[in-house]
Amino acid sequence: MIREPMVFVATSDIAGKLRGKAFPAADMDRRMRKGVGWTPTNVQITCFDAIADTPYGALDDLLLIPDPETETRIDFEDGSPVEHLFIGDIFCLDDTPWECCTRSILKTALQRLEDVSGLRLIAAFEHEFQLTGANRPLGDAYSRAGYRENAVFGETLMAALRAAGLVPDTFMKEYGVDQFEVTIAPRPALRAADEAVLLRDITQNVARRLGDRATFTPMRAPEGVGNGVHIHMSLCQSDGTPATYDPNGKHGLSEAAGAFSAGIVRYVDAILALTAPSVLSYHRLTPHRWSAAYNNLGLRDREAALRICPTTGRDSASIASQFNFEYRAADPAASPYLALAALVFAGAQGIRDALPTPEATAEDLSLLDPATLADRGFIRLPQTLLQALDRFDESATVKGWFPGQFQDIYRMHKQGEMAFLADKDETALFAAYETAY
Repeated sequence: MIREPMVFVATSDIAGKLRGKAFPAADMDRRMRKGVGWTPTNVQITCFDAIADTPYGALDDLLLIPDPETETRIDFEDGSPVEHLFIGDIFCLDDTPWECCTRSILKTALQRLEDVSGLRLIAAFEHEFQLTGANRPLGDAYSRAGYRENAVFGETLMAALRAAGLVPDTFMKEYGVDQFEVTIAPRPALRAADEAVLLRDITQNVARRLGDRATFTPMRAPEGVGNGVHIHMSLCQSDGTPATYDPNGKHGLSEAAGAFSAGIVRYVDAILALTAPSVLSYHRLTPHRWSAAYNNLGLRDREAALRICPTTGRDSASIASQFNFEYRAADPAASPYLALAALVFAGAQGIRDALPTPEATAEDLSLLDPATLADRGFIRLPQTLLQALDRFDESATVKGWFPGQFQDIYRMHKQGEMAFLADKDETALFAAYETAY
């Protein structure tokens, strides 16, 4: 059968979906310079493929231009076409970044961090997902048997990730029914977000090739566990020297890292709509689900919004190389670029405002009465997507981090998503997100 090799250039949009166009590989040189045409209203395609209200209508044109540093090739060695992909940036026709290009927004956030502190960010995305094509036995959480049952999937996934240039770390059968976790090595922040996008696409591709289906829905069922995305972050100097750890700092955090974490804690309720952007996200963000429900920094606390992670180092240098904190109020419905951009903007604001390192909790905040919570500066995070969107709208500081009409467009997008679900019962709601992600 005659075939012509194709190349796909993609963007991760507001819905966290990887969308784009393919072009013949023979046209590579021109496409690397000129890109492919893109339409502004595409940003309002929700995860359910409904188009939300749009200020763009049928007007205007954009260019989706591949970034050569993101080139990914995977040959599964089964006779199928080689997977050849670039991630791109969306530009206006005058060569300026488009206001709703999620990757460009992250670049702006990282530049702001460097401008206010001289520091850069290292990040890693820890993903949970579920396979839907088979009913796996109960009793296999974290088990050798659970791994063995899915060893072919795990080995193929690790090989595909490595072929794509990612550095696999761990793979395990997670706690939930048919749930798994895959982690990869930390990277400079922009590359970390690129790799989070690639990991999701590769995971779903491997599952499909093995006759299964992987879903990154925030939750498959109301009584089940959620699928989170834990975002690990650490700061470094421009030469790569670690800048997060200070043995004399509060909780071991350097002054800059303490202020960065304080910025996230201060603004987490206003950025939650970007890191937990689906209706189902708020079924997961409840006490005792090992996610997050309050605006707290926790010391090795898996229910804190931001957790200081343990290290295995025995001396200051090895501790410093491992020291990081983990944001736990994110899930796979979020574009990795938008989620990380929101965190970086918040952290940079904390550094700019010289916020003091927060107190770290080591307790169940859900047991405290509202007066005690308020006295200690804790608030319950939004409990619905609509509440989260309102908090985003109400914060002039947070809205000011984002370009042009982005905040209004984002809200319209999410209103379109909610409208699609308006007449659906709980069963249909969960099923819709399972299919979409």
